[in-house]
Amino acid sequence: MNRLTTLGILLLITIAAFEQLGVSTAMPSMLADLRGEALYSWPFIAFLSAHVMSTVVGGQVCDRFGVRPVFFVAPTLFLTGLVVAGTADAMPLLLAGRFVQGLGLGGEVVAIYVLVAKVYPERVRPAVFGLFAAAWVVPSIVGPTLAGLVTERFGWRWVFLGLVPLAVLGVVLLVPALRGLSESGPGKPLRKSVVLAALAAGVGIPSLGWAAQHPSIATAGLGVGGLVLLVPALRVLLPAGTLRARSGLPRVVLARGLFAGAFFGVEAYIPLTLTNVHGFSPALSGLPLTVGALGWCLASAWQGRNPDVPRTTFIRRGFVILAVGLGAMVFVAVPWGPPWLAALLWVISGAGMGMSIASLTVLALRVSPEAERGFTSSALQVSDTVFSATLVGLGGVLLTSLASPAAPTLALVPFNLLMAAVALVGALVFRRSTDERV
Repeated sequence: MNRLTTLGILLLITIAAFEQLGVSTAMPSMLADLRGEALYSWPFIAFLSAHVMSTVVGGQVCDRFGVRPVFFVAPTLFLTGLVVAGTADAMPLLLAGRFVQGLGLGGEVVAIYVLVAKVYPERVRPAVFGLFAAAWVVPSIVGPTLAGLVTERFGWRWVFLGLVPLAVLGVVLLVPALRGLSESGPGKPLRKSVVLAALAAGVGIPSLGWAAQHPSIATAGLGVGGLVLLVPALRVLLPAGTLRARSGLPRVVLARGLFAGAFFGVEAYIPLTLTNVHGFSPALSGLPLTVGALGWCLASAWQGRNPDVPRTTFIRRGFVILAVGLGAMVFVAVPWGPPWLAALLWVISGAGMGMSIASLTVLALRVSPEAERGFTSSALQVSDTVFSATLVGLGGVLLTSLASPAAPTLALVPFNLLMAAVALVGALVFRRSTDERV
């Protein structure tokens, strides 16, 4: 049964990865066809907003009723969103499809985390979460190219519609595991405050991200409004003491955000650096991201083959490795630096992420009570999203205030150093490398 379960989970993750990467490639064609060029970022914003909300609500439902209801509803929503987006003849329908996709995928990811904790023994979980990274590698390598070919040969609609049969197969493969689950009785009741906080975060995160990446007087109010919604929401959606690095689950959730924010903050500006500082073509400028995914995959698989090594050892080493990789990116950000160094450094940085993210998930499920694993899984996702959106937005603020997209060096040098410092803060948080109680 575990083989079918593993195959089903990996298929669902691969589809989600391909869909997210493929949409970016097909977006210019679909917006030109629907005459929505002025709304370029909104399909991403709609997806992100819905994803945050369903992540939280899905976690609550898992804790209250088990994973089966979420696996019944979430994939159905994701499939519905694929069909709506793939058949859209106007921008409102495309945005609606992307929103419904986000609703489905957010709940699906949380339910997968909880299912892993229920189906696999703790000793096997590092290897299972290591496979999750591998499920992202193939889409990272071939996804954008394949999506481009599909768009050229068959049209952008098949970037969505072509995934429907595979998504159905992924759910079918999970049916034996879901039938065999021994779910306990109803757990904690759904909290209205959590649902309201999820709605607030679903509006606040994209509002803050949009305002940060498009700074102007006009967007300042939007940013302030997003912050007003987001700060109190996070006090409900994250474990108490997360921002103070309280020992236990709060420290693990904080580390997830620090890793994601630092890594994806720098990664967002690598193509810009190589294109506008070193004159690379758009195709070549994305090469470091591909090899970085390979480094992530290999390191994640390696940690999975060493279940006896304390997870906090991998986490602390991962922070240090990431700090080295991010800090050295300043030599790529300057015109006289060697641009080829970006690929090497992103393999190193990806390796730091690979050995750590899976370890964090294993550790989070270990220290979390069984009745709260849904909340734990959603908290990891929320922390990831909030820190990533905030630090990518900070890079955008520095870019517009200290430099410009055409000549970004003066902004990227301090930004890369700042992200390296964020990783070092994480290393200090996990300075006791053998303390599995965190």
